[in-house]
Amino acid sequence: MPKILIIEDEAAIRRVLVKILSEENESYQVEEAEDGLIGIEKIKNDDFDLILCDIKMPKMDGVEVLEATKKIKPEIPMVMISGHGDLDTAVNTMRMGAFDYISKPPDLNRLLNTVRNALDRKELVVENKLLKKKVSKNFEMIGESTAISHIKEIIEKVAQTDARVLITGPNGTGKELVAHWLHQKSERANGPMIEVNCAAIPSELIESELFGHVKGAFTSAVKDRAGKFEAANSGTIFLDEIGDMSLPAQAKVLRALQESRIQRVGSDKDIKVNVRVVAATNKDLKKEIAEGRFREDLYHRLAVILIQVPALNDRRDDIPLLVNHFTEKIASEQGTAKKMFSDKAIKLLQDYDWTGNIRELRNVVERLIILGGTEVSEQDVKMFASK
Repeated sequence: MPKILIIEDEAAIRRVLVKILSEENESYQVEEAEDGLIGIEKIKNDDFDLILCDIKMPKMDGVEVLEATKKIKPEIPMVMISGHGDLDTAVNTMRMGAFDYISKPPDLNRLLNTVRNALDRKELVVENKLLKKKVSKNFEMIGESTAISHIKEIIEKVAQTDARVLITGPNGTGKELVAHWLHQKSERANGPMIEVNCAAIPSELIESELFGHVKGAFTSAVKDRAGKFEAANSGTIFLDEIGDMSLPAQAKVLRALQESRIQRVGSDKDIKVNVRVVAATNKDLKKEIAEGRFREDLYHRLAVILIQVPALNDRRDDIPLLVNHFTEKIASEQGTAKKMFSDKAIKLLQDYDWTGNIRELRNVVERLIILGGTEVSEQDVKMFASK
């Protein structure tokens, strides 16, 4: 049931607008505010799907209302109501984020079309937010330990920038979760997030995979093909296990970072790309540099921001939260009731030596849910955890 707020100091105009909207659709809930200050109070205390706001009003004009609304509830579309002399201001409000404007006296068809379009836009914005929330749940970082809280703080500060990030930590600690959070909390969230596992691609194919190739560049190149950097344009490319990348490929990645340009294999034509690079590795890159296996200049280009993801053994306080998260997730995936873990079972899991980190914990929890009793007990953990 769409909720619409009319902010207008002229009572006659308010009555006309209320009448038009109520006759158009009985489901519209229309509220009124006689000036900007009252309007802002209503906006703070209630959720509206659309605001119709006059520009010239006493106490607080429409431009000020628009600015305030964009700060507190930016998702609400605002349609400005302009008198004949306010047209320039009305056009300017659209640059400030207003959805549209209508002139006084309001034309019936123009008004109703604008209202319908604005409400459709609000619905899409809400759906998009829900979808993003659902997607982000898959990459949620679970934990309240000092180390995880610190990582979350860094992400909040860094995500809105284009600063390159190097994520380090042992296998199975969740480095890819950090990369996804950085992307989803950034202004590039609507763009693609392209993942490349540098360790899984043969060294002779890595350049083609990253930068693409032209037909005839090598035996199996039967047609032109774009690479991952082009696919990630306007988004983020995540170079996982970058410590395993060959030196020739490292040189090309360095050029791409320096110049925001790439060349497909077999071509000398530059292609401009707008990509944020996030990299991850389980290797000590400084040691790799000392032994001539990694370029120092590339390291400094990548490691603008360093995020160290701790091993699970270094954040044991998070294990109860992680077990609860995995039991809920597994129950949802399998369509079964969530199993509980006894306090003694949780304590045993906290004392376990997690060489495989989060990935190993998830596997153990699933094994215990499948093989354990109605409540996972200390005995269940002793029987099945180490298998």
